[in-house]
Amino acid sequence: MISRYKYHKLTWVDMESPTNEEVRQIMEEFDIHPIVADELLGPSLRPKIDQYENFIYLILHFPAIRHSHQSKSQEVDFIIGKEFLITVRYELLDPLHKFSKVFEVNSILDKSEIGEHAGFLFFYMIRKIYNSLGHELLIIGDTLKSIEERIFAGEERKMVKELSIIHRDLLEFHRALRMHRGVLHSFADVSGDFFGKPFAHYTENIIGEYLKVEEMLQDQKEVLGDLHSTNNSLLTTKTNEIMKLLTATTFIMLPATFIGQLFGMRTENTPLIGHPHDFYIVLSIMVLVALTTFIVFKIKKWL
Repeated sequence: MISRYKYHKLTWVDMESPTNEEVRQIMEEFDIHPIVADELLGPSLRPKIDQYENFIYLILHFPAIRHSHQSKSQEVDFIIGKEFLITVRYELLDPLHKFSKVFEVNSILDKSEIGEHAGFLFFYMIRKIYNSLGHELLIIGDTLKSIEERIFAGEERKMVKELSIIHRDLLEFHRALRMHRGVLHSFADVSGDFFGKPFAHYTENIIGEYLKVEEMLQDQKEVLGDLHSTNNSLLTTKTNEIMKLLTATTFIMLPATFIGQLFGMRTENTPLIGHPHDFYIVLSIMVLVALTTFIVFKIKKWL
C-alpha cells in the first residue's frame, strides 16, 4: 500500500509491505538504486546507512509500543532525497500514522515549519518517533511505581510476573535501539555533505532525542533491577519466616508425640496406665511439655 503526501516541492511516500510492482514504480519514479529496491521487498536484520548519489538510505528498528499488539521490533526504511522522503515499513507504526495526520493538516493549511529539503521532513518525523518512545518509557515508569506500592502492600508473589513482563519490554527496547547511536552518528556525517553544513544542527538534535530515550531506558532498567532485588528479598524473608514457623511447630509437637507413643505402648509396667484418670494425666503432661517448649522458643526469640 502506498500513501503520498505533498508540501510545496517536497514529497513523502509511505509504503506498507510493498509489492514488487509498487517497489518498481517507486524505483523508476525516484531513480532508486536496484540494490536498495531489492532490500525494500522484505525486512532487514540489522540497521544500517548507505549514501548514494541522489539519496541517503537508512534502516532503523524501533521497539513495538505495548498496546499496538505488533511484533517485538518494527523496521522502518528511510530513503531521503533532496525533495523526497520514502518510508517503507512492514506493519503499522503508530508514531508515523500520527505524523501523517499532522503533516497532512499542516500541508493543507500551509502552517508547517518544514524546511526546503526532505532532510527537515526526516528530522520532524524521527523526532516524533523518539518522543513516542519516550512517552512509552514514562508509562513503563508509572507501572513500576504502581508495582513498588503493591510490593510493599504484601503482593510480592503477584509482582513476580509483572516484573518479568516489564523486564521483557525493556529488553526489547534495548535490542531495538542499541545500534541507533552508531547509525545516527554516521547519518550526521553523510548528511553534512548531502544537505550542507547548516543541517548539522538538526542531526545533533536527532542524536539528542535518541540520547534522551537511551537515558530514560537506563533509568527504568535500574529501577526495575532495584525493585526485582527488593521483591526477591521480601519473598525470601517471608519464606524463611514460614519455614521457621513450621520448624518450631514440629519441635513443639515432637515431645508431645513422643509421650503419646510412649504411653501407647502395650506393656504391663507402663506408669500411670490403669489409673482412673490416666488419659487426662498423660494429656496434661503432653500439654505441659508443649507449652514449656513454646515458652523456651519465645524467650530465645525463635518465634
